[in-house]
Amino acid sequence: MPRGYFTFVLHTHFPYVREAGLWPFGEETLHEVMAETYLPLLNALYDLREQEYPARLTLGITPILLEQLADPAVGSRFRTFLERELSAAQADLRRFEASGEVQRAELARFYQNFYRDLLNSYLERFGGDLVGAFRRLQEEGVIEILTSGATHGYLPLLERDSSIYGQLKVGVESYRKCWGTSPRGIWLPELGYRPPHMEGSGRYKPGLEEFLAELNIHYFFADTHALTGGPLLGKAAGDVRGPYAAVPRRILVIRSEERPEAAKGITFRPYFVHGSGVAVMAPNQRTSLQVWSATHGYPGDAHYREFHRKDEASGLQYWRVTGPGVDLGAKELYDPQRARERVQEHARHFVHLVREELDNYARGGTPPGIVIAAYDTELFGHWWFEGVDWLKEVLRLLARQGEVETTTASTYLERYPPQEVLALPESSWGEGGGHHTWLNPDTEWVWPLIYRAERWMEELAAQHPDAERDLREILNQAVRELLLLQSSDWPFLISTGQAQAFAEARFQAHLARFHHLALMAEDGRIRPEDIDYLESISELDNPFPQIDYRYFAEREGVLAP
Repeated sequence: MPRGYFTFVLHTHFPYVREAGLWPFGEETLHEVMAETYLPLLNALYDLREQEYPARLTLGITPILLEQLADPAVGSRFRTFLERELSAAQADLRRFEASGEVQRAELARFYQNFYRDLLNSYLERFGGDLVGAFRRLQEEGVIEILTSGATHGYLPLLERDSSIYGQLKVGVESYRKCWGTSPRGIWLPELGYRPPHMEGSGRYKPGLEEFLAELNIHYFFADTHALTGGPLLGKAAGDVRGPYAAVPRRILVIRSEERPEAAKGITFRPYFVHGSGVAVMAPNQRTSLQVWSATHGYPGDAHYREFHRKDEASGLQYWRVTGPGVDLGAKELYDPQRARERVQEHARHFVHLVREELDNYARGGTPPGIVIAAYDTELFGHWWFEGVDWLKEVLRLLARQGEVETTTASTYLERYPPQEVLALPESSWGEGGGHHTWLNPDTEWVWPLIYRAERWMEELAAQHPDAERDLREILNQAVRELLLLQSSDWPFLISTGQAQAFAEARFQAHLARFHHLALMAEDGRIRPEDIDYLESISELDNPFPQIDYRYFAEREGVLAP
């Protein structure tokens, strides 16, 4: 028996940017992440498999990202992107050789090889099909793929239970269509959790675990502080002030289990959530901080590639972090060999921490525990250029040492099912552990508009319980626009200021399309110009082809027992 178990839980998400322009915030941003994160990650996992390292991990892929990765038009434009980046590196190589800049010429040659290898992997190794490549890994047991809300809607702030159910139901159906099986686990968008509670009207609002149980999802993840009751660290750390701080709702505990109740949990084992057979797990804080921490996390090492400084001609990144607080203009040139050495050092350090954490837990005489290290997938390769190499080296070291077994979340749950139940507070992994990242003075205007759209969709579903032909397509497209409107990415980008104008424009566009379609459905008289509009919007916003607007029928009104 191993001393314990370990799994990376990688949350893979990108907002809907298909046909939303290219740069600086459109579809080309997805191409960048495909090139720097998703394709290198696939290469790493296939390399480990071919080298017969028994590496396992848990990988969430959001439905809206999945729909884009499977889109042939996105794939075609991605190939063009790779070819253009390869040409840019080749042009830089000629430029630097002509000017006698030897070190920069070597870096340009490094990028030439990097993009040439990526293009070859995309076309030859994976046949231009990233989704199929991930599917094969799941079928072979190398990875377990999690589902999520359809468009990554922030579930605790959605007003109507129909929208929560619709986000989750569409996510499950998209998963089944793509992977040919049903999801066992889910990464709740932003780790946002809503407990069972009573509204002021005396109506009972179910906890998210009740929706998951209805959809036969066995487990989900919560942020560490929600499980342990400890201080906020990592992504959740921050100062939330004023009326926009999260106010936990009263938890309505339904004690139907015979298992003992835990006052608070630990991250080394799972728990059943009160009132359900759904399990919850949480990331190990110590190992997670080794990557997330801005002060002592690995990605800030001086020898790793600097993300923010780019060559003015090609846009390629030729500099290294150099040191904390160093001005962009003073960054030193990147050394790939030295960066690889640091990857190996940091991987050894991380494996040591995993073993130490499991050893400390094992002293209690309990069954072997699990260390869960959860991160946004896009951090690796895209933001932290060497991150995928680090992931690969950690998995290789763990497999070679054999004392800690890499696994998937479901495999661990099957071997060591929960023995206790736990009541969770309302929470997320956003700033302050609550809703502030998505609900604050900069974003408060979006939510009444979302709530009106939610209620309008319920009214339309009631008005047309069995719509046919054109009316059915109009209602289905209205639901697509509602889902896209609910994406947590728009308030997130507004709050962070990363792409505020872009996010506001996307939100307003989906809102306008929803209103137009809803008015067409409400009127009921379908004119030729209505069909023309439907066809143009359906081409522009085309995810979830098998969607059913009836998923969004009203679900309110269940009285508390």
